[in-house]
Amino acid sequence: MIHLSQAALSEIGRIKSKQQSHVLFRLAVKPGGCSGFFYDLSFDEAIKVGDQVFHLDGIQVVIDAASLNYLKNLRVDYSEDLMGGGFRFHNPQAIATCGCGNSFSLSH
Repeated sequence: MIHLSQAALSEIGRIKSKQQSHVLFRLAVKPGGCSGFFYDLSFDEAIKVGDQVFHLDGIQVVIDAASLNYLKNLRVDYSEDLMGGGFRFHNPQAIATCGCGNSFSLSH
């Protein structure tokens, strides 16, 4: 299960309100970044084969099958600091994260 803080839900809702009304919030893991994998947040208009849809406090979160294994028990938060706002990821499966907080590695 994915957990979104109230701050993350509010920010996703704010950004989504500027999109087409039918768009879906997509959360994925992609290879790359400083530590091997990075989190990718986007909006999509379609649910693809293999996608799972989670309904979290009024936000539909779509996750592809390949990413789902990397995101079990992921907690997503949003906070503002002197450098601006950003999503913060707390992944209990990650063995290392980089300074940016968006890139992580897993044990093999």
